[in-house]
Amino acid sequence: MSFVPVIGTSIKYQLELREEKILSPFATLNKDSSGRQVDEKEDLADIRLPFQRDRDRITHSKTFRRLKHKTQVFLAPTGDHYRTRLTHVLEVSQIARTICSALCLNEPLTEAIALGHDLGHTPFGHAGEATLNELHPGGFRHYVHSLRVVDFLENNGKGLNLTFEVRNGIVRHSKGRADILPKEKSELAVTLEGQVVRLADIIAYVNHDLDDAVRAGILKESDLPHAINKVIGERHSMRIGAMVRDLIVETLAANDGNLHISDKMLEAITNLRSFLYDNVYTYYKVHNEFTKAQRIIRDLYNFFLENGIVRIRGGEWVNSKADDTWSNEKDAHRMVCDYIAGMTDRYALSVYQHVFLPEPWSVR
Repeated sequence: MSFVPVIGTSIKYQLELREEKILSPFATLNKDSSGRQVDEKEDLADIRLPFQRDRDRITHSKTFRRLKHKTQVFLAPTGDHYRTRLTHVLEVSQIARTICSALCLNEPLTEAIALGHDLGHTPFGHAGEATLNELHPGGFRHYVHSLRVVDFLENNGKGLNLTFEVRNGIVRHSKGRADILPKEKSELAVTLEGQVVRLADIIAYVNHDLDDAVRAGILKESDLPHAINKVIGERHSMRIGAMVRDLIVETLAANDGNLHISDKMLEAITNLRSFLYDNVYTYYKVHNEFTKAQRIIRDLYNFFLENGIVRIRGGEWVNSKADDTWSNEKDAHRMVCDYIAGMTDRYALSVYQHVFLPEPWSVR
């Protein structure tokens, strides 16, 4: 007789009891989850709770691994220390877990959302997203595509079957240039853990994009307005710490089930984000590379629609038009969009080179 199922069930039960005892009344407990899209038979030997399983499914997915070769801001940088989409989500996860730990929220839930929130990002960052949004008849938003990845595209088309809370946090994380603390609850994730990821995402990118811009020579530390530095600090580590502490202190003081940031910190973060848009994201060299990336995505998209998808199989380039079951134009657009969105920067460049540039002849 095996005691493994008994042990697994016992450990999960103890973890659930620990959650009830330790976590805040505002936290989301595993036992209160709204469940998965498809019910799963419980694995009695598994010691993990649902949100932990979600986190692990994301971490072990192919889409997650591909993030290491996807752009954050700077396209295909030559330096080894610039951020990629993968390092970004890891930084978001670290910041979100720190906040949740201090607020006694559910860390595995916020970690799963943080690790999965950018799975739908395209090659070449927002340049790729903007181009697919222009070309695909239904538009394209990376946060919506992130949900499509975990629901349909991953696991050989079966999806990851994540819990509702993680899926909701993924699709509600995005904010663009919208208010950092939205007034409408409908714009936010249903869990406080999901809302933490949204703010951790902002804290991460305004700090690491500034850090990368200084490394790239686009900015100097001294270029940042004194009024911002006065509130958030003059060094990278100081800035992140100041923002995280402010959020934690203000939220604990309010104790009302919402996230809070002081007025002066909110103004500083908002102004820093605007400073980055004005001085980094629209910098002429960044913009020039953005334009090149858009042309690559546009050319590939139109080529695939007309000629079928080209991919590598067994080390050889294959035109899979005969395999592509496009019953109508809508299906064709959907398949091409899914394929391009899943590419890494270097794979997109490789396909583009194969399709559009002459290859050297091997002459004996």
